[in-house]
Formats: sequence, C-alpha cells, structure tokens
Amino acid sequence: MAYSTISKPGLHFNTITYTGNGSTQALTGVGFQPDWVWLKSRSVAKDHMVFDVVRGVQKSIRPNATTAEDNSSEYLTTFGTDGFTLGGNGKTNQNSATYAAWNWKAGNSQGSSNTDGTINTTYTSVNSTAKFSISQYTGTGSNATFGHGLGVAPTFCLHKETSSTGPWFVSNVKRTGDTGYMYLDQNVTGTASGNNFYTAKPTASLINLGTDVDINQSGQTYIAYCFAEVKGFSKFGTYTSNGHSNGPFIYTGFKPAWVMVKNVSSTSEWMLYDNKRDSDSNPNTKALNPNQSYAEDANAENVDFLSNGFKCRGTGVKLNNSSNVFAYFAFAEEPLVANVGSSIPATAV
Repeated sequence: MAYSTISKPGLHFNTITYTGNGSTQALTGVGFQPDWVWLKSRSVAKDHMVFDVVRGVQKSIRPNATTAEDNSSEYLTTFGTDGFTLGGNGKTNQNSATYAAWNWKAGNSQGSSNTDGTINTTYTSVNSTAKFSISQYTGTGSNATFGHGLGVAPTFCLHKETSSTGPWFVSNVKRTGDTGYMYLDQNVTGTASGNNFYTAKPTASLINLGTDVDINQSGQTYIAYCFAEVKGFSKFGTYTSNGHSNGPFIYTGFKPAWVMVKNVSSTSEWMLYDNKRDSDSNPNTKALNPNQSYAEDANAENVDFLSNGFKCRGTGVKLNNSSNVFAYFAFAEEPLVANVGSSIPATAV
C-alpha cells in the first residue's frame, strides 16, 4: 500500500515569493490554479490579505484583523492556471516591497450549493484529494449545520464573518476538542469548549454551528476553510514545549513546506514558517505573525524542517518555552516516502 495518496504535495499547496512593482503584475510558478491565496508583505508592515475563488476575485479579508470583506480592483484581480494577477495596491504589490504568497487548491471553481445541512451553502468548492473545502454560508441565528463536502471529518477549520466585523475562529480538534476554538487574529489562548461556536465535533459531512453572532448571526454571510488530515500531506495537532534548544521534535510524516504554531497555554503571537522564504539550510529563522501586520522577523525563534517533521530550536514563549501546549498546522513539501509506492525517503534541507 502506498504511503500517501498524494505523491506531489506541490500540486495542492505551494508558496511563492515575489517583489512588488506598484502596478499590474501577473505572478506564476504556483504549479496549479490557486483557489485560496494568502498574501503577506515581508519587508513592510502591512495587513495579511486572503482571497478565494468562492467569494470571487477582488474580495479580501485580513487574518490579523476583524474587518469585514473589502472589494478592490487594486488587490488580486485574476486567478490564473499557474498563479494570479495583482493590481497596484501596496498591501499586495507595493513597488520594491517583498511578499510571500501561500496557495491552496480547492475545486478550481466557485463550486455549487451544498445541501447536506440545515443551511444550504451559497457555494462550496472541494478538493477531495487534499481534503480541503471552501464554503460560503448565511447565518440563521439558531443552532444549524452546513455541509463541508470533504467526505471525512475535518480537524482544522477557519471561519470568518465577511459581511460585518468579527474575529477569525480556529478549530483544531486535537487541541480544542469538539466545541472549542482559538482566534487567528488575536494572541489569546482560546478555549477548549463553548457550545456557541460548535455544538458538536464536525462529522464526515457536517459542521455543527452554535449561535455565536461571529459564526452564525441571522442574515450575515460567512466563509469557512475546512481541512481533514491526509497522510503525507497535512497534519494538525499539538506538542508540549520543553524549553530547550534541542527539541521537541514533532512528527508529521512528511518534510514540511509550511508550519503555523500557536502557544495555547500562554498569550503569544502566532508564528508562521515556510520553505521558500528560508530554504537554504536549517534552522528556519524567518517568521511572520498571522495575527499581526508586522514585517518579517528574520531572527525569530528557530525551527528545523526535517524529512519527517519539524524540530523546535527556539526557547521563547512563541515556540518552545517550558511545559506549555502548542497547536500546530503543517503542510508538506514531500511525504516521508518521496514517491508513492517506492521506498525513496524524503530529504531534509
């Protein structure tokens, strides 16, 4: 039996870096048509910007902010077959500024309404191989369900109200349990339970919504990004820090391309690393903070990207202080066995 159903993770997730030109710019090299694009300036303090095929081009939301959806022809204007096109706004394309763009493939279309739950989604776009879906829905104000389309229960979901202000809810089932949540736009610890967010753990077909106005207010629109783990491609879980520069090691079963970490025991920033901004050798020292507009920290708390996981090298509260619990979210550069059906191991940098 093959180690993973995905032999080339880069066909489903990939990072590119670019330099802004202050004008229209077509970017390629993603390797597929991206359906969810998350952009961030590295050299200048600017908001994170998120775009997706379900809401449509030009419409952005900001992971570090609670603001409602923005619509501008100066942001992302086209999803292409190998990338995307930008307008000249400085948040996404300031002249001479450097940027990172993280790209995921969903269904390569806006999708259609999912009618599995009590709420019919406006659109749901699904990548059934990488187990990633994007769903837009309208809240009811009462306990409700909507269909995510994955066919298996997701273990990592992001929700954001788009028609009005509201926080980014994060569910990492291995950390938050059936009904708990964290906030992507904040440095707080979050909570392990709370029926106003989810009333129950997600199922193979449904997300079970509570009545919190920031996730299910009557008449308001929301976007949900849902992931289920795929062996050799994605892994979402927790680790306990040890306060030492040698460890802990977190096994993922693949060589990471992207790792996001949050201390859930103490107040601290979210930390995001990838294999394109810092790809020369271990340790990986360049971090961005999803809950902040900060420019890139080139001397952040360090991690090693290894053939089968990542290892913490920093000793601070953001990554590895003593005896705290951290949530992590990781996507692969290549699986532990680089070629599906073979015995060729992946290599570390």
